[in-house]
Amino acid sequence: MTPIVSVFAASPDRGRGIARDMAVRWALAEVGQGHELRPLSFAELKTPEHKARQPFGQIPTYESDGLTLFESGAIVLHIAESHPGLLPANPAARARAIAWMFAAVSTIEPVIVEREVAVLLEGDKPWTAERLPMLEARLRQRLDDLAAWLGDKDWLEGDFGAADIMMVCVLRRPASAMLLSDYPQLAAYLARAEARPAFQTAFADQKARSDAAHG
Repeated sequence: MTPIVSVFAASPDRGRGIARDMAVRWALAEVGQGHELRPLSFAELKTPEHKARQPFGQIPTYESDGLTLFESGAIVLHIAESHPGLLPANPAARARAIAWMFAAVSTIEPVIVEREVAVLLEGDKPWTAERLPMLEARLRQRLDDLAAWLGDKDWLEGDFGAADIMMVCVLRRPASAMLLSDYPQLAAYLARAEARPAFQTAFADQKARSDAAHG
């Protein structure tokens, strides 16, 4: 069965490739797996039909051969485990790569999203100006640690893989992307990843669809 991926019919990122389906579409492109898209409006995301696939009414979802998955990290891990090339063959290296997938969504992304929420949803609150320096300091500490680990390596664990897909998609979010000029190692890491043909394919497809949806 050709996998089906649920995506925004009109992505709020307007083609910038930061919607959460990007990681899934990039992983599929890396392994050469064709797929179909199920574009959904915001109203359709909250229907019982979609919530049977994704209990929280979000995107993406992934369906193939009777399996339905939600959460981009879980989907990318499944793709990586089902196709060669995105996880190391060595068991210890494989476990470390999976740990970095968890680090992307559990350690790096939360501080990024917290800062974005403070600006976008709480910008008019009296406490926001006081909180922002603290939130940025927390984010910078995470970026400091990540840059120290990366050092002069091209990728997080050996060759490019699923861990890099998840980490790069997290780092491309606006709150971290705006700081990367202070982190040349991380900026170069993103540039290497974004130069990959599979990333370019996934990005161009998402942008084309977004442009068409937004007219």
